[in-house]
Amino acid sequence: MTLHVEPFRGTEAEWDACVQANAGWTNFHRWGWKDIIEDVFHHDCLYLASYDETGHLAGVLPLVRARSFLFGDYLVSMPFMNYGGPLGTAAAVQVLVQHAAEVARENRVDLLELRSREPLPLHAPVSHRKITCVLDLEPGNAEAVWERLSSNVRRKVRRAEKEGFGVAFGLDQLDAFYGVFSRHMRALGTPTLPRRFFEALAARFPEDISIGCIYDGARPVAGGFGFRWGEEFELSLVSALQDYHRTYANMLLYWAFIERVANQGVRLFNFGRCTPGGGTHQFKQQWGSRDVPLPWYQPLAGRRAATPSPHDRAFSWGPAVWKRLPLVLANALGPSIVRMIP
Repeated sequence: MTLHVEPFRGTEAEWDACVQANAGWTNFHRWGWKDIIEDVFHHDCLYLASYDETGHLAGVLPLVRARSFLFGDYLVSMPFMNYGGPLGTAAAVQVLVQHAAEVARENRVDLLELRSREPLPLHAPVSHRKITCVLDLEPGNAEAVWERLSSNVRRKVRRAEKEGFGVAFGLDQLDAFYGVFSRHMRALGTPTLPRRFFEALAARFPEDISIGCIYDGARPVAGGFGFRWGEEFELSLVSALQDYHRTYANMLLYWAFIERVANQGVRLFNFGRCTPGGGTHQFKQQWGSRDVPLPWYQPLAGRRAATPSPHDRAFSWGPAVWKRLPLVLANALGPSIVRMIP
């Protein structure tokens, strides 16, 4: 049967139904991200659909074009987060990717990158520069997960509990989370995502988002922001104040999330992406997680081998300068820069 590709012409419900009918789908494939990215980051979005001769929807591919004079021109599925890429039948995936490559070629983009989380039926270069770490849970039984943790991890969590920290969850924790997150990113020398981005996510996906914070009295000292889809939960963004690293506040935060989502029936806890062999990777491994390679396909050989990072050699001066900025200034300037780094 012949398939053709065109911009999606159906409803949000039809798009999301197609997404959720396919293995490998994530929250980041959903239609709501198009509205958020266009509104918050002002990027052009091209949401492609593959139809058969009868008009049946066989597959979809969300694409975002992020371009700037400083960092380059990229066509990515999906930017800012960890996953994307085409979903659908094998034939639909192939024609969607072929069409995306044609669009990228016509627009002379520097790189087309499809951030799949599963191998695709494609003959295309693949980047394995990132992995994710996942922990199998026992739905409804967080205690069983606790017993599986190493004695070293349990010791650190108990140490944090002895500090008398408080734990709070809810969308009302957004202010506290963002305060910790923005400070942490400034300390790393990295521009921060805008507050509007998180507000838009919480408004669009209130049932799927979880925000949690650790408190020292009234002061938030660690925070996390994550997404649930199906029986999986990803703790996508985590931050803790440097002054509290020795108290293991971040360990308590991770355990609080694991305990909460396990008791809510989640089967897979996703620690989010990291670079293989790095410090963040080692931190996640201590929880007994297993590594899952992320095959990020690059069907068009452009002028770049990867999307940009503020820590690239060409911008090596950036982090040192950013760390010295007053927090108010860093938070004001950061969103204008980070929108260009997909």
